[in-house]
Amino acid sequence: MAPLISGIHHITAIAGHPQDNLDFYTGILGLRLVKTTVNFDDPGSYHFYYGDGTGSPGTILTFFTWPGARRGRKGTGQVTGTSFAVPLGSLIYWEDRLRSAGVPIQARSGPFGRPVLAFPDGDGLSLELIETEQLDHSRAWTGSPVPPDMAIHGFHSATISAADAGPTVSLLQETMGFRLVGEEGNRQRLEVAAGGPGQTADVVSVPGGEPGRVAVGTVHHIAWRAPDQAQQLAWLQILEREDYNVSPVMDRAYFHSIYYREHGGVLFEIATDQPGFAVDEPVESLGSELKLPSWLEPQRSVIEDALPSIQRRQGVAA
Repeated sequence: MAPLISGIHHITAIAGHPQDNLDFYTGILGLRLVKTTVNFDDPGSYHFYYGDGTGSPGTILTFFTWPGARRGRKGTGQVTGTSFAVPLGSLIYWEDRLRSAGVPIQARSGPFGRPVLAFPDGDGLSLELIETEQLDHSRAWTGSPVPPDMAIHGFHSATISAADAGPTVSLLQETMGFRLVGEEGNRQRLEVAAGGPGQTADVVSVPGGEPGRVAVGTVHHIAWRAPDQAQQLAWLQILEREDYNVSPVMDRAYFHSIYYREHGGVLFEIATDQPGFAVDEPVESLGSELKLPSWLEPQRSVIEDALPSIQRRQGVAA
């Protein structure tokens, strides 16, 4: 049986000051901080994971925090839009909430006739809220400052910008099992598995567009879901046969990962659903302490001394 991609696992972006990032995503958007750790390849910087109450795959937006780093540039070869699913009729609430927090609204409608609210975070990362019918209401975190009937329910979709969309669409369709479900102007919408929230990707063709530069306010990579390590290994073999330069399997403590850069320039990851974020702390206290993998634990005191101090305001469920 061919291996499966079951949707978006997580999206990882670059932030500036960690406290500002925490305040925006937990205090304004009402996501749960489900893990506080460090970039395993650069343990001098935080790695924050935000999601639903348990950190379900398909709800996780993560950040490497680089205080003082320069702003990035959104462009081709990047994920240029990260969209969350919210309940029908909730955008009026969200516009009032964002405006009250001083967040500028950039658009109120989107492609394919969907009600959309587009806005940046404090570092300029492009975000959207999209009203969506098919929602799993268990994904609304009950400890959020946002009422459950208005809350974010994980990802709706991601937008990939490409100078030449052909190779990216070909990889998604012919190799990874996505199917084309719509076209509007220079945008192609693809879905995988059952389709719908968390299983949708838009590819936008921008011929002659300026290449993106990964730094603060941009997406670093997008990860797709593999149900288990056996299917992940099958994907590694398939991608190697197609001459992608795939990394070996890497232990990320909460999932295992392989990485490869698709021909349009975006860094793709395939991550396993297991073991999940409760592997090293109870669900009730996810995100409330700095967690380090076993191989970094001997350096804890050095790492903690180097990290900026932070205040977690929404790390523990109410």
